[in-house]
Amino acid sequence: MPKLKTWQLTAGSAVAGLALAAGAVAVAGPWDSGQRKAERDLAAAQDRTGGAHHEAARPDPADPAPAPSARGVLSALGAPAGAGAPSGHLKEVLEPLLGSAALGSVQSASVVDAATGTQLYGSGERTVMTPASTVKIATTVAALSALGPDHRIATTVLATPDARKVVLKGGGDPTLEKEGLRTLAADTARALRDKGAGPVSVAYDTSLYAGPDIHPIGKGNENLARVTSLMVNEGRTNGSSSGTADRTPDPAGDAARAFADELRGAGVEVTGRPAAEKAPADAEPVAKVLSAPLSALVERTLTNSDNDIAEALARQTALAAGEEVSFAGAGKAVYDRLAKLDLPAQGALNGAHFADGSGLDRADKVSAALLTGLLARAADPAHPELRPVLTGLPVAGFSGTLSTRYSGAAGPGLVRAKTGTLSGVNTLAGTAVTKGGRLVAFAFLAGDTVDADAAQKALDALASALTTAP
Repeated sequence: MPKLKTWQLTAGSAVAGLALAAGAVAVAGPWDSGQRKAERDLAAAQDRTGGAHHEAARPDPADPAPAPSARGVLSALGAPAGAGAPSGHLKEVLEPLLGSAALGSVQSASVVDAATGTQLYGSGERTVMTPASTVKIATTVAALSALGPDHRIATTVLATPDARKVVLKGGGDPTLEKEGLRTLAADTARALRDKGAGPVSVAYDTSLYAGPDIHPIGKGNENLARVTSLMVNEGRTNGSSSGTADRTPDPAGDAARAFADELRGAGVEVTGRPAAEKAPADAEPVAKVLSAPLSALVERTLTNSDNDIAEALARQTALAAGEEVSFAGAGKAVYDRLAKLDLPAQGALNGAHFADGSGLDRADKVSAALLTGLLARAADPAHPELRPVLTGLPVAGFSGTLSTRYSGAAGPGLVRAKTGTLSGVNTLAGTAVTKGGRLVAFAFLAGDTVDADAAQKALDALASALTTAP
């Protein structure tokens, strides 16, 4: 791998540090802390100092927002003259790489200054294409914009007035764990004892979501559980927390049965088996657990390319907008929310279509210009609520879906990007720090590819080239 200059590494660290400084203390789950530790260990082993992953910034509106560029820091640290100056050589650097046969016959490419949104390079940048998982950038931007980084998803237990029935009601949190069910059961048992209740029946309510719960890719797919408002650990059957996995065919029913078992363990006599039904109108809440903050869910979605959380975030956006909580309603809500962001490139949403939140549906259509516009908005000091989109992007050579990529390339620690892969589709969109110290947002979409590995290497070469540009 080409040796990175000290000031280049400093640029990567400075930009990541400025993103962290956007707010006060971040709230994230153990997966995030463990991820950061692994990156530190890997960085130390490879004698790298840049590209550390940070928790999502929790902005205080009273605090000044940071600039997304490290220009001033680089100057103070003695970076080369002209660091952060515009590069006039991107066309010369990028076009030969875009000509690679590995990238297929249809492409959309865009590079913009993350600080201003000004386009630095474009090639077919307004052409709408299937984005695969890079559509998660749009999904997460829309969710954060609609709900804010502190929003949490609730799972609730309600009891009928006679306390003879309790209903576990899903609020759309796919990250609910057995520990959460145990907490719900303990609180429910306490409330039932206070009411002097005897035996109870258990029901479960998934009425929050409308439309089909099976993604168009089909049932039994290891990339995604049934899209339902109630599940435990994304319906995974192997105890994993990321990546592909076998999924239960009945995530809501499994969650309800596990809850009933926890109730019994808490000393409640449960009769019969849990049944699916809508909670009675007169039922009252007796217990509730909340998901991690939306900022942490967004980071997890982007770092691990988590399809289940992405679909849940799209539906949370639909809820906020008053749309039907379905694939169609969520797609409309995401589009409408993005339209309110006043993106740097006028007309960037032209031709865009959001068929799902995860990017598994080939009917999704976005352009490279839209993706870079969204990334630039996430770097905008006027939108600190969007910062988790940047902090959640995998770090090249260090974390998430980029942890094993960029071997021998110039990008590790300086490129953060969301990957996208479907058969014949390979995409990459994120940020990079140039040799001149500028933070740029980029998106490269390739269609009609025939070799996924070759296409990924070609995309990585494009992103790496940005780090060596003036």
